[in-house]
Amino acid sequence: MPKSTICIKVPKDQGERTIALANKLELIDKSLGIQRDENNLCIPLIRQPEENELATLKNQVPNCQLTTSVFTGKKPPAETLIQALEKHLPSHLLASLPQALDIIGDIAIIEVPPELKTYENLIGEAILKTHRNIRTVLAKAGAISGTYRLREFTFIAGEHKTQTVHREFGCQYHVDVAKAYFSPRLSHEHQRVASLVQTGETVVDLFAGVGPFSILIAKKNPKVKVYAVDINPEAVELLKVNVRVNRVENRVFPILGDAKQIAANKLKGLADGVIMNLPETAIEFVDAACQAIKPQGGIIHFYAFVRSPDSVENQKLRFSEAVRKAGRKVESFLYAKSIRETAPYESQIVLDAKVA
Repeated sequence: MPKSTICIKVPKDQGERTIALANKLELIDKSLGIQRDENNLCIPLIRQPEENELATLKNQVPNCQLTTSVFTGKKPPAETLIQALEKHLPSHLLASLPQALDIIGDIAIIEVPPELKTYENLIGEAILKTHRNIRTVLAKAGAISGTYRLREFTFIAGEHKTQTVHREFGCQYHVDVAKAYFSPRLSHEHQRVASLVQTGETVVDLFAGVGPFSILIAKKNPKVKVYAVDINPEAVELLKVNVRVNRVENRVFPILGDAKQIAANKLKGLADGVIMNLPETAIEFVDAACQAIKPQGGIIHFYAFVRSPDSVENQKLRFSEAVRKAGRKVESFLYAKSIRETAPYESQIVLDAKVA
């Protein structure tokens, strides 16, 4: 409800200093939001400053003045998962609650530790309560496995579904988390790689999934060709939908099949760049990437897992040797970095290699 109260009006360029000083004097009413216009800030106060406090303010911020204005209350901070569950779980189990969610569209995916298994439905309902945009909560019921990189899930709250629409950097992706691999944690990589592609280039995405690399590349640059390959027929069907809904039909070309066969028979020597987002076994497909790269060379974006005591440098050596065996040569590594932690002492890395 709007409230009229005393405040300090100050030019914007002196706002930070004034807020810090008023905080120190314990004058700010933190239940109300600070008002801003083109030139000034109005900082709500909980009481009239005493004479010595006003003198301190005037001394350090000569342009400040006391006035009154109407303020609206701040929205209360969103309830956290721990706050939602602290009255429902034994206190010693609160520290075991999942610290992170994978949010894909309106589906949240969590890892429930064994000691919380009997409370998983309660946790799911609390996630629905604290995340208003979530309609389904799934718990991981196994590791990612198989040729299609799929995982088993347990429904623990909300709508009983695995299909959703995920939005990222202006693109929308129809996803079925039970039928096709998708990771929201790679959004920065999707954007980074897409920003490197130049006008007129041809890109081969060897393990395209539902298309997060391929479609963003095509959306950012209308004069590219992207051949999006995947061996999972369910993923390719979703990819075709995503190509259509993102209106990149004349730029992204879905191909169902094994990456090695497709690279050798259909895409040989076409690519300025190849994306290899298959971190478990990408090293086994370096020969396919080298076949797809143009005779004059190009860039390979190679993803892998590194488990301690292994290192990025060791992965560079293994990758370079695989390229050599395929009859090509790594001229240089343009980028080599760990991009996310995937387990204790394990991370996913990317190598951007210039291959001749």
